[in-house]
Amino acid sequence: MRKFFQEIKADLKFRTAGPGQKLSEPSRVPKEKPKAEAAPKPRQGPTDEAQMAAAAALARMELKPKVKVASSQEAIKNQVRRELMAEAAASGKGLSAEEKDVTSPDQEGAAAPSVSGVYFICPLTGAVVRKDQKEKHLREAIQSYFSVDPVAASIMEIHTFNKDHEKVRMGVETMAKYLDNIYLHPEEEKYRKIKLQNKVFQERISCLDGIHRFFQAIGFETKTLPVPGQGKQSKQEYYVLKEEMLTKLEDLKDYKEQLLSSKPVRAQLDRQLCVFKPSPEAARFELPDDFYNLTAEEIKREQRLRTEAVEKASMLRTRAMREKEEQREMRKYNYTLIRVRFPDGYILQGTFYARESVSVLYNFVREALRDDWLPFELLGPGGLKLTDENLAFNECGLVPSALLTLAWDAAVMADIQASGEEQPASPLKPELLSRVQTLS
Repeated sequence: MRKFFQEIKADLKFRTAGPGQKLSEPSRVPKEKPKAEAAPKPRQGPTDEAQMAAAAALARMELKPKVKVASSQEAIKNQVRRELMAEAAASGKGLSAEEKDVTSPDQEGAAAPSVSGVYFICPLTGAVVRKDQKEKHLREAIQSYFSVDPVAASIMEIHTFNKDHEKVRMGVETMAKYLDNIYLHPEEEKYRKIKLQNKVFQERISCLDGIHRFFQAIGFETKTLPVPGQGKQSKQEYYVLKEEMLTKLEDLKDYKEQLLSSKPVRAQLDRQLCVFKPSPEAARFELPDDFYNLTAEEIKREQRLRTEAVEKASMLRTRAMREKEEQREMRKYNYTLIRVRFPDGYILQGTFYARESVSVLYNFVREALRDDWLPFELLGPGGLKLTDENLAFNECGLVPSALLTLAWDAAVMADIQASGEEQPASPLKPELLSRVQTLS
């Protein structure tokens, strides 16, 4: 079977148009169904229609960028992991369940029909943690990295734990100007001192979480000095650059570049990929509170909307008004649990952000297949094809959960069946089938 797949793929690569070329239009000749008593037909090559369909899938695969973790990021991850384990050993206790380096969280019972919560993967340690433990774990991971690289750790703090991105931008740019002045004018003593009570410093820099640890990490120290022009009795606190840093001006330049180019450390949503055996319970979802939790601001908004709904109850509403209210209802959810049922009945399940695009789901399914070049479609409730992959889940009404159906390209599957070669029991990867679960 795989040999036949390889022949199709090789033929597709030969026929796929290169830059500036066009494929000839395929001739669409209707196929006749073979009679039940007819002798097996000799193997036929793939039809033009089948090859065009599979070519599109193959092209998407080849254009898809390969994600590669940078070696420096991997080194940080390993070092942070070692630091956390060392701290745990020193305190006489092991890592907590949330800090264990696992690929997916333990589910409460293999037969559970849904997920036990929303989980995230820490990019520094690789640990899978619950939603409510995410920020705590990130802080601990960054804190543990201070013993390895205090400059990088303090920059992570600045960009990750200050929620006002505009304030971060202004503070970082102001700090960069301080460092630029020192680098360009090392002989000027005034640039090596920063008054802590300075208005600009107080408004733009001092308010940022992690900024003071950054100053200490790059070679500044706190000193109480007389205020110029106000006598010896008038003193204030300053950040003063240590003398030895004047011989490491290139380091200061590098620190400035790191500060400007760094991004927040964000935990990645864990898909919690699961495979279930065929089950009549596939459409039944029991979701945890994580999928419905609202912030205090959102709760107030919901109360206001309910009040408005009571007032509108007696009013006639247009279709546009109803659709607008439905979209507003969909925006209440941050996550969605999606199940995809295959033609053989097996079910693939994953967790997604409600605002992610449907294209993410197509990639999720494709990565679970033995042969990820096989073209397919996803059908929503009622058999509606999800053709616009740019739409978000909440825009398609696929929140907070949905059961979809996978349909193979008929022409390609007909060619595969006509080959007469033995087909695998399931299109899913063996490593996924090895941990298949049962929906109860």
